[in-house]
Amino acid sequence: MNAILPRYSGTIADSVAHDAVEIVVDEAPAPVINAAATKVDGVGCHAGKAELSAAAKAAGKSAILDRYAADYPKGPHDQPQSMCPAFGSLRVGLRMRRTATILSGSACCVYGLTFTSHFYGARRSVGYVPFNSETLVTGKLFEDIREAVFKLADPALYDTIIITNLCVPTASGVPLDLLPDEINGVRIIGIDVPGFGVPTHAEAKDVLAAAMLEYARKEAEQGPVAAPRGGRSERPTVTLVGEMFPADPVGIGMMLEPLGLAAGPVVPTREWRELYAALDCQVVAAIHPFYTASFRQFDLAGRNIVGSAPVGHDGTEAWLEAIGAACNVSRDRIDAAKNRFLPAIKAALAAKPVSARITVSGYEGSELLVARLLIESGATVPYVGTACPRTPWSEPDRQWLEAKGTRVQYRASLEMDLAAVGEFKPDLAIGTTPIVQKAKQLAIPALYFTNLISARPLFGVAGAGSLAQVVNAALANQSRFDEMRDFFGDTGEGDNAGIWEDTPKPNAAFREKYRKQIDAQAKKRKAEEMI
Repeated sequence: MNAILPRYSGTIADSVAHDAVEIVVDEAPAPVINAAATKVDGVGCHAGKAELSAAAKAAGKSAILDRYAADYPKGPHDQPQSMCPAFGSLRVGLRMRRTATILSGSACCVYGLTFTSHFYGARRSVGYVPFNSETLVTGKLFEDIREAVFKLADPALYDTIIITNLCVPTASGVPLDLLPDEINGVRIIGIDVPGFGVPTHAEAKDVLAAAMLEYARKEAEQGPVAAPRGGRSERPTVTLVGEMFPADPVGIGMMLEPLGLAAGPVVPTREWRELYAALDCQVVAAIHPFYTASFRQFDLAGRNIVGSAPVGHDGTEAWLEAIGAACNVSRDRIDAAKNRFLPAIKAALAAKPVSARITVSGYEGSELLVARLLIESGATVPYVGTACPRTPWSEPDRQWLEAKGTRVQYRASLEMDLAAVGEFKPDLAIGTTPIVQKAKQLAIPALYFTNLISARPLFGVAGAGSLAQVVNAALANQSRFDEMRDFFGDTGEGDNAGIWEDTPKPNAAFREKYRKQIDAQAKKRKAEEMI
């Protein structure tokens, strides 16, 4: 039976004792290098996913990999193309106050992750524990991580230290679970985020968010914990799960007000004490539906979870109904909320119509919501692909979209998204960088989902017309694409690629000769296979 958490108050120091830890610095001479250990073939970045996974299981990581396989099922293919999954969890940690982050992995991986994190606005350092063949094979790497954590655990600076194993340390079985739960009152959280175990960077956010929610839930079950920075809400709250545009939680809070509810924290949170407030809610809104492990922690806390989001007219109506039912709100209040916001949303949609055929794809987890909003704005959306998996919390969106004639593809690969652009020949393609590149090569206007679509409000009245401006501006560029296509023609494609002093002249005889040779070789191989 799930435990129902009480509403929390007080400070965590009142209920959790912290034993002082003395740090002893070993000033002994550096040990002699164990040359034999460096000759052992450790699993490196060059190994394939199958080999890395097998090594990790052999090293004692079977339980965590099995958990990831259940929480984040892969699709008909191996997994979607995405940036390194650890970027997701790294970004979550770097956005939290009084939180230090340490990476354990190959130097090239750490360089790429830190570069990307700073490119996206991180303003703090990322800790790194380097290793070599000897420290990895002999287990010294874990001791180095432990030493780094003890040196960093200053309660005056940090509430939490997060240590992340990347692919090679995970495959080698570096046991972060053997680290202390806390040092000098600083919480220690170790997670494994291997590329061969976590399919996308979006789901890696869930890995860290769930680990922190579990820690916070267990703290709260022991006794009083810290109240939110702005104090506890006088009204029951709705926790919002999923990264979203900063104005969206405010708009959702306005829609919840007639129900007698308030918007709670957004998970992933921006500081530790918000985790307690997130757990201390009336209901959880699965705005982004792929936070499977986080939802498990809310379920253990006895909280109900509502899928979809207040997007567009139909989505907002269904969402207000579902939230009201989950919180036992009276029919009068639910109807009052609908009557207040639904006409305004419908008017906003009508004021900024979109008349175009659009394909949508991405890896943020909000692709289905964006497709819904575009359709209600007047667009035709024949295809929406998301790198995230199908979960119970996205079912309302899938059913609504399919009823409108949209093909919904979970765990979409780049090839699937490209095929959709070729099949439906949209007026506008919204997607990841390679989708945008391919569409523009075909003289089709395109928008990068992450930077141009996710960075806008989607919900309520504010979201109703937010996409129309950027979408219609992109559609208006079709004439410019046509001009460029007519001007450049097939320059840069096929035989016309490269730089030439003279205009290349096709030689049909040579083409035919080599085509016949290739056909002959293919027939020969086929005949040999049949023997």
